[in-house]
Amino acid sequence: MAALVIASHPASGRFEIVTKSAEVNTLLVPSIARRAVARALPAALAGTNVEGPPTSTPTVNLRAFSFGVVETVTGMGVPNTRVGQWYPRVMYSVRLHSSYMTPEPSSHEPILAVDVGGTFTDLVVWDGRALSTGKTSSTPEDQSVGVIVGAGELLDGSVSRFVHGTTVATNALLERRGARTALITTEGFGDVIEIARQDRPSLYDSFADPAPPLVARADRYEVSREEPGTAIVGDSIMDADAIAVSLLYGYEHPEDEQAVEVALRARGVTAPISLSSSVAPEFREFERTATTVLNAYMAPETGRYLTRLSDRCAQEGLPREFQVMRSSGGLINVVEAAKLPVSILLSGPAGGVVAAAALADSLGTSQVISFDMGGTSTDVCRIDDGRPDVTYERAVAGYPCRMPSVAIHTVGAGGGSIGWVDGGGSLRVGPRSAGALPGPAAYGRGGTSPTVTDANVIAGRIAAGAELAGQLEIQGDLAWEAVRTIAEPLGMGTSETALGMLTVVEEIMSGAIRKVSIDEGADPRGSVLVAFGGAGALHASAVAKRLDMRSVIVPRFAGVFSALGLLLSPPRIDLSRSIVVSGSSGMSTLESVGEELAAQGYQRCRAMGAHVDEVRLLVDARYVGQAHEQAVPYAVGDRWDRIAERFHIRHHERNGFSRPSDSIEVVTVRCETVGRPAMTWDDIPAAVPSGEPVRGSRKVLAGSGETSARVYRRTALVPGTVVTGPAIIEEEEATTYVDTDDRLEVLDDGSLELIW
Repeated sequence: MAALVIASHPASGRFEIVTKSAEVNTLLVPSIARRAVARALPAALAGTNVEGPPTSTPTVNLRAFSFGVVETVTGMGVPNTRVGQWYPRVMYSVRLHSSYMTPEPSSHEPILAVDVGGTFTDLVVWDGRALSTGKTSSTPEDQSVGVIVGAGELLDGSVSRFVHGTTVATNALLERRGARTALITTEGFGDVIEIARQDRPSLYDSFADPAPPLVARADRYEVSREEPGTAIVGDSIMDADAIAVSLLYGYEHPEDEQAVEVALRARGVTAPISLSSSVAPEFREFERTATTVLNAYMAPETGRYLTRLSDRCAQEGLPREFQVMRSSGGLINVVEAAKLPVSILLSGPAGGVVAAAALADSLGTSQVISFDMGGTSTDVCRIDDGRPDVTYERAVAGYPCRMPSVAIHTVGAGGGSIGWVDGGGSLRVGPRSAGALPGPAAYGRGGTSPTVTDANVIAGRIAAGAELAGQLEIQGDLAWEAVRTIAEPLGMGTSETALGMLTVVEEIMSGAIRKVSIDEGADPRGSVLVAFGGAGALHASAVAKRLDMRSVIVPRFAGVFSALGLLLSPPRIDLSRSIVVSGSSGMSTLESVGEELAAQGYQRCRAMGAHVDEVRLLVDARYVGQAHEQAVPYAVGDRWDRIAERFHIRHHERNGFSRPSDSIEVVTVRCETVGRPAMTWDDIPAAVPSGEPVRGSRKVLAGSGETSARVYRRTALVPGTVVTGPAIIEEEEATTYVDTDDRLEVLDDGSLELIW
């Protein structure tokens, strides 16, 4: 793999090639500087320095920050796989659902955001004046097909940028479709991923087994601690599809892991190699190794998908160099996403959290819980003072992932979740889902299992004959037939069973909210539930009332809210490094590491073509001898006692107590570099209500029995309108159910507020 280091002067725009290689095939650089670098490259390879034209947004002086490697890649780390033929066009294509325009035109070039869900793929286009939305069916066999089909139907012309939320990395892990992975580690540590922490996955279930290791024992190789780069590894490693390298103290001595990679490449290894010093340069041997293995396991599948999508984008006139949503709530370029798939495990849901935080900030609401109910799952996250709760370690499918992510909790409860009867004769719902194909029975695609969507059709909350995703017509008779299959063994009526399914799934979702609030020491009773996703507003009121929450807000564009969140998300770089500082005597080390991470984050964010808005530093601190840390803000120049004070406050908030007289220590420094997003909440065009709001009425099933509910068109509701339940608010992308005792008011920004 060839590499160049390019230094530039911010004022003159002069590019200087610091190192060169005659093997350069492709140079992937931010589009903002592509022309200048292209002019500089030929002369640079000849060994000369050239002058390039100033760019509109000059890049940072890379040499000043001692960082700036721009790598050339082929197939984003994996062989470039081209598909010989397209999958058949999906049965139900996208349709332009809505278009809102600002009064004044803008020179803003169009930006496309696409979020792939389990059932539908959501699309939003913003050109500085108009905001257009649409949906299409997801294509689980290859998500890129749905992306390209949806974009082709929605777009009228070209776009300048493309941002993407995907579940491809998550699916590769959940479905165990990852690569055959080899692990190279220090002698005596080959079993660390299997020994783990010896925690039981379920405290009171002696039959519950931990997740099996992703690397077979035969594929684990141990090397000498003294000279890891010269160690001999068996020839069988050539059979591995991906390799993880995690050496003892690799976070302190990255050169040892780099030497192993050099040795492997010299032997002809072509598989992607993940180094722990690059993936998760933090202490704790097991978590660091497990995260590196996880990255390697998902890298080939993720890389193939992103390469395939990139190729298809180029064929269809979309930007080949797009950005991908990362779990921490920001965007990274496609090349980095392919090399670091652990950073995009929560790619799709994170967009909705960003949008919910922006909405909460615009409404002046300090405590919010986002509630994203889609086709296969429900994702919830607590947002305090406009910032989502962020965790720096989480378990995904039983595997620890030491990577910053918004603290989303996911449960298998969505519109496609299947109702079933367990061995004890009790009604259960999920986590198995009907997915995109065949989908709920009411979709008419061959599905016969009863789902939450079918139960909502029977309850009258979703109208039989309604259209979803353009041409998908809801078939009520099929919903009744499906639910009847479990009503009979339960000894219940079909209507009663449908209401039971809704009650069960709402309790499951209430449990998810308890997980991110009560279990974390936060009281949900003062919070507002922001409900979105195709099914969120159908169940939000019942869920919020279970927890005695303040109210429910259903934002505009609720059905494509996560895709909208991609446009509101900034480019973002997350960096970390473990150190040990236990007092003011170590402040020089802390400041040095903080400055270095800040410089690297700034440079890498600018290399994405982004304008850097903020560089935030944090430190992981703990009481001396404590096993777990809390992240607190830090700024270079802060006094030690100020850091300690922040930690004591944070510890009390999270755990209910603090010990101000005890000594603390800092064990990790973190840097969050955030760029400027494509748009802000204030840029969203105001709604222009039109038409007759009342569409009639229909029968619905409520807890008290069958009743009549008035049906409204959301696009016709003017701010200040008040609706009392029972009522149904319909829009192209989602439906809101107003329960019998609820009161709905249309806010000034077009959001719907439900109170009771």
